[in-house]
Amino acid sequence: MILHNRINKNVLKQKLSESDEKRITLSFYRYLKIDDVPAYRDQLYLDFSNLGVMGRIYLANEGINGQISVPEERFESFREYINDHADLQGVRLNIAIDDDGKSFFKLKIQIRHKIVADGLNDAEFDVTKRGKHLSAKEFNLLAEDPDTIIIDMRNHYESEVGHFKNAVLPDVDTFKEALPVVEEMLSDKKDKNIVMYCTGGIRCEKASAYYKHKGFKSVFQLDGGIIEYARQVNTQRLENKFTGKNFVFDERLGERISDEIISQCHQCGKPCDDHTNCKNDGCHILFIQCKECAATLEGCCSEECKEVIHLPEEEQKKLRSGINKGRQVFKKGRSEKLIYKVNVSEMT
Repeated sequence: MILHNRINKNVLKQKLSESDEKRITLSFYRYLKIDDVPAYRDQLYLDFSNLGVMGRIYLANEGINGQISVPEERFESFREYINDHADLQGVRLNIAIDDDGKSFFKLKIQIRHKIVADGLNDAEFDVTKRGKHLSAKEFNLLAEDPDTIIIDMRNHYESEVGHFKNAVLPDVDTFKEALPVVEEMLSDKKDKNIVMYCTGGIRCEKASAYYKHKGFKSVFQLDGGIIEYARQVNTQRLENKFTGKNFVFDERLGERISDEIISQCHQCGKPCDDHTNCKNDGCHILFIQCKECAATLEGCCSEECKEVIHLPEEEQKKLRSGINKGRQVFKKGRSEKLIYKVNVSEMT
């Protein structure tokens, strides 16, 4: 069996959009020691393929980090597989809150140095001495304490569309960048209650241990992240302290947690929190675009990109040739063409 996808992504996306198959989107992670990562990867690919799993999974010697979707009719079989798997037994499955089943169009399992890029030397501190986990109810109570500082450990394009009330929002592009920025911001507040949160909890697992190592006395993390918080708020009828959308790293690009729209179209300033990628493959930057601007600019971030997508494909390829975008695509919304992009640190 071929252990990676060879079908054109556009074909797969079209197939997904036309499918009426009901699928469940979820995420999970676990820090664990994996000795033979390539063999682990290949077996997992075979097993997940047989279960109809699609999504993106990162594997490293330190563990596994997955964002996937599973056919609804095979979900119990998938759950049984997880519970029978020695390494994954009991792992939290963070079920998506706002899900149309169109989150992923193929299965991709990648081997990486770390399951989350953090730039830390794990040998310098004990990664198991993490912060205290908080339930949604405990988080809400601690949030009312004047000695509590709530920190969003996500990137600027995530917090721009949704965040917890009164949270500190670092204006950063990556988690690796956030760690020293947050440390500096809180350097004189080591005796305060430091409560961190992220999408599903994985970034806070490492960050909380790192900050405890750096001398912060009372470090807490939201158990299961925003996804689990929203679930508990709904099931337990708690006050929802999260405003707006939760950005997610799949085809949906967001799931609604509250009705408020706190961001704006980057092109016209109209209230909007719908992310999209520029249709010019030579740009592909992620930004917020309302339906009206999407229609006018045909899904592009600028008139220049709109002109490019109308060129013959061969000409577009020539324009892209030799340009190493690197991680440019992850500089979400930093383009000077997007005049209504805000600095998230000014939103608190």
